[in-house]
Amino acid sequence: MAQITLIEAVTQALAYEMRNDDRVVVLGEDVGVNGGVFRATQGLQEQFGEMRVIDTPLDEGTIAGLTVGLAAQGMRPVAEAQFEGFIYPMMEHIACHAARMRNRTRGRITVPAVWRAPWGGGIRAPEHHSEANEHLFTNIPGLRVVLPSSPARAYGLLLAAIRDPDPVIFFEPKRIYRQYKEEVPDDGEALPLDVCFVLRDGTDVTLVTWGAQVKECLEAADALAEKGISAEVIDVATLTPLDFDTIAESVTKTGRCVIVHEAPKTAGFGAEIAARLSEECLYSLLAPVERVTGFDTHIPLFRLEMKYLPSVERIVEAAERTLAAS
Repeated sequence: MAQITLIEAVTQALAYEMRNDDRVVVLGEDVGVNGGVFRATQGLQEQFGEMRVIDTPLDEGTIAGLTVGLAAQGMRPVAEAQFEGFIYPMMEHIACHAARMRNRTRGRITVPAVWRAPWGGGIRAPEHHSEANEHLFTNIPGLRVVLPSSPARAYGLLLAAIRDPDPVIFFEPKRIYRQYKEEVPDDGEALPLDVCFVLRDGTDVTLVTWGAQVKECLEAADALAEKGISAEVIDVATLTPLDFDTIAESVTKTGRCVIVHEAPKTAGFGAEIAARLSEECLYSLLAPVERVTGFDTHIPLFRLEMKYLPSVERIVEAAERTLAAS
């Protein structure tokens, strides 16, 4: 079995669903002839034709509105925003129509649509191409927010997102698009949504993260192990609806928690997890919850970009503070 990258896993999942479900269509800027800015849809137009892989005008509002209309009429559209920072014009249709349609029509009409967006920093792009604003979507009822962290999870979670009867925002961490490879069988097996994945067992501290930062958290767990500290690593994967039970079970065991994300700290999704831990797991906590995040400013240009993103060193230091506090 060939090993593939995360971006290739996205392509593989799209092709599988298009072969097996005629309702699936792909649309966005340059997704057809060029295969997308990161080549996630490369070769799909040749396989499935211009009616199913649609090059749209450079108009995110039109893309989002068309996606809602297609889904409401029984199709399974997968729309691409070239970068996460370009998704803002789409938010009116996503928040006001896609996420509300099931409730508004009392279940008569649903919107089984996926909006894909390359997400996060780390590729030396300008700030509008490097944003991590997943928290803006986690406060919208009726909307799933999914962030894969590996080729295998990208494949399985994208299949699940396309098959879901409700709208899904699917953020793809572009920093790790081609960073490493995994064996990913093209068997059509979806992974469950709304479930956290425990990637490493531990007893002393819980590291909670998602997206590209999973890599740094696993490396931090290795560094902590060399110091005799056992870290459990949880990949949230689906931010909303949140599988809080898995996080709570881990923190109840370890007594300490470090939440890691590259979005700005203030009102980032880590704040929601920390608040729920204080509400529901207070008597299990042996130390205050730590957050290792981006800063409350725009992501800087590439000379300082990696200073902005959470590093292994910052994660290790936070974990050690939780141990020193207890």
